[in-house]
Amino acid sequence: MVPLRDDNPISITPYVTYGIIAINILVFLFQITLTPQQLDAFFELFAVIPKELTANFNGISIGQPVPEWWTLITSQFLHGGFLHIAGNMLFLWIFGNNVEDRLGHVKFLVFYLSCGILAALAQWYFSYNSMIPSLGASGAIAGVMGAYILRFPQAQVVTLIPLGFFFWTFRVPAFLFLGFWFVQQAFYSFASLSVPTNVGMESGGIAYWAHAGGFIFGAVLGPVLGLFRPTQTRF
Repeated sequence: MVPLRDDNPISITPYVTYGIIAINILVFLFQITLTPQQLDAFFELFAVIPKELTANFNGISIGQPVPEWWTLITSQFLHGGFLHIAGNMLFLWIFGNNVEDRLGHVKFLVFYLSCGILAALAQWYFSYNSMIPSLGASGAIAGVMGAYILRFPQAQVVTLIPLGFFFWTFRVPAFLFLGFWFVQQAFYSFASLSVPTNVGMESGGIAYWAHAGGFIFGAVLGPVLGLFRPTQTRF
């Protein structure tokens, strides 16, 4: 399914949303210039390695030039393949602008990064001894979706289903589309507790706990930061 949201009026240009998308694309373009060995080293440095993060929290130095807790932010701008980044940026483009409009630029940036950090910690909690890199914007974007479902539950999401060379379209309320997505992620989170995975969507590894956790954190943080305040010029 490919979602397309019916337009909701916005009062500001979503510079932060566009900027985040641009940074993710630029980082991914850099990634594809690397050799497999260089890419592994890049992920080792800037992706979340749960076991190394655990060591960092316990005061044990792992000898990395980048403090491991910084990867809770840097990992949000890394992706494991074309499908991974394409799916994430599509959902951010669809749902991010209206949430940014309600929160304002600065609060939205704080909100987005905070959701990504908390989502990564949710994934770390259930795999704290893993050496498999955890990366991607999915957790932060799940937070955006969690805020969106609260603020725009009746917004119509146009869903495209490919049927050969044709597309069948139908509209569903955001609370149904995003609610189903969350239930699906929560189910897979519990189902995957004992299943080993690899990095990146294209190799089969999906951080379901980051998705479900990010969604919940977004639904909590959004109202705290002013998601339901009357529309006005925001910065």
